[in-house]
Amino acid sequence: MTEPENQTTDSLLTLRRRINAFVEARDWAQFHSPKNLAMAMIVEAAEVVEHFQWITEQESRQLDEATKEKVGHELADTFVYLMRIAEVCGIDLIAATNAKIDLNAQKYPVEKCKGSNDKYTKYQ
Repeated sequence: MTEPENQTTDSLLTLRRRINAFVEARDWAQFHSPKNLAMAMIVEAAEVVEHFQWITEQESRQLDEATKEKVGHELADTFVYLMRIAEVCGIDLIAATNAKIDLNAQKYPVEKCKGSNDKYTKYQ
């Protein structure tokens, strides 16, 4: 995966603090139950999917700049809700992600799955 040309230097912690300050300034935490945040995240994820719904796989790899910007906005919305769910539930996303990658490395050993998209249950 290549890095975006305009790579931001903000850390995840800085972004987390910015999102929390944004929510606090608007008194929105009262609406941010895990249930509501999960539902909102899925709505935003569906909005990402809408941009790809009727195009070919090849077209999805060559988005024009306007579409990339729109997809970026929807991905950002999805990411913000993901960050808020983790915040509200007290989950360290970095630790959880590293643990999940470790688990997936066990479920999908390179020697069994390289170049294959089969689910791990097929070769266990």
